[in-house]
Amino acid sequence: MSAANRSDKLWAGRFTAPTDAFVEAFTASVEFDNRMYRQDISGSIAHARMLAHVGVLSSAEMDAIVSGLEAIRDEIERGEFQWSVALEDVHMNIEARLTALIGVAGKKLHTGRSRNDQVATDMRLYLRDEIDVIAAELLRLQRALLGVAEREATTIMPGFTHLQVAQPITFGHHMMAWFEMLCRDRERLLDCRKRVNRMPLGAAALAGTSYPIDRAYTAELLGFEGISENSLDAVSDRDFIIEFNAVAALIMTHLSRFSEELIIWASAQFDFIELSDSFCTGSSIMPQKKNPDVPELVRGKSGRVNGNLIALLTLMKGQPLAYNKDNQEDKEPLFDSVDTLRGSLRVFADMIPEMTLKHDNMLDAARQGFSTATDLADYLVRNGVPFRDAHEVVGKAVRYGVENSKDLAEMSLEELAQFSDAIARDVFEVLTLEGSVAARDHIGGTAPAQVIAAIKRAREKLA
Repeated sequence: MSAANRSDKLWAGRFTAPTDAFVEAFTASVEFDNRMYRQDISGSIAHARMLAHVGVLSSAEMDAIVSGLEAIRDEIERGEFQWSVALEDVHMNIEARLTALIGVAGKKLHTGRSRNDQVATDMRLYLRDEIDVIAAELLRLQRALLGVAEREATTIMPGFTHLQVAQPITFGHHMMAWFEMLCRDRERLLDCRKRVNRMPLGAAALAGTSYPIDRAYTAELLGFEGISENSLDAVSDRDFIIEFNAVAALIMTHLSRFSEELIIWASAQFDFIELSDSFCTGSSIMPQKKNPDVPELVRGKSGRVNGNLIALLTLMKGQPLAYNKDNQEDKEPLFDSVDTLRGSLRVFADMIPEMTLKHDNMLDAARQGFSTATDLADYLVRNGVPFRDAHEVVGKAVRYGVENSKDLAEMSLEELAQFSDAIARDVFEVLTLEGSVAARDHIGGTAPAQVIAAIKRAREKLA
């Protein structure tokens, strides 16, 4: 290998033999890290401005570098940039092209930094941008849920525990449960962003740099809220990526559980909802089928995000300080989790407002399974019966209902009164489904008035 060919590698001065072709491809990351080109160019422009600010670069050199980097960004966005595996990664590809465009000034850009702090900076900038997009998609889904909840604030459905009918609730109240989960998800995401938004640039390879850099100036240019305080930590840890992936796994877990409910509700056995044709597919052999593919796929995709979290934790668990080549493996799990989460939130935000509710079917289902049994027990307690005795009385009434195929509300006063002298004609006011949900009239309860109040508070929170 000639010296000229070896110089294609920007680090080639130390080496006398070429990199094995397979090793070159095996160790390269440009095929997946080139998605960070915007962040890499933004970081390099800020670095160049800082170097001119402290007198390491002349104004003319800085202007040439900035113009060259902006031209490269345009080339990439037009699809004209030629990525090279031989140049390993997004950073070296852009730097090599910059030198080709502007000459010697391009070789000065890397003064005072290393690929170690450069890649850590790029990843923080990239993840910060993606968190903002994901937070916006979360917000869009939350608003969709609020719209459905408001429309269905009085719609009665069965509430379940153990997938058995438990008590009547409203569909609006059920939608607000998912809203609350997503509130916590969004809080976690935005809290994670605070730790993502700290600048490692200036840490160089691991020990800092001897050049008179101004890290605060660079941080201000890039919009970082803080600076990594220790150069070893700045280049070597990926806890900000792990933390994001943990948040992503929780969000996907919530979406997976929501998906499971949609799948169940859309089944012929439940028949509570119908998903729009736009979010379903048919069968290649059974013409009657309408498959809930979108929620099924989201439910499945939660597994890959969980797997990415484990992969990242395992990646970091045995690494000594500072940077190690292992960390190249942090990008693909991160990128996959970002893409999966963004796509899942987007499709849910589009799908939820389009589903059709089958109100009569939900109401009929709520009448089954003695869903007002707790209301009867509460009625007895208000009439002076100790709760444990009331529980036993209602249990006997339910057993009678099972044996005679009658719900509590279908029994006569004589039938109910045989179980307790405390039961009078006003008992039927609490045995109706409407009376049951209306009775839960407190913050967090399923009463329609409380659902409307919760929606109002939620809209104020999101404003």
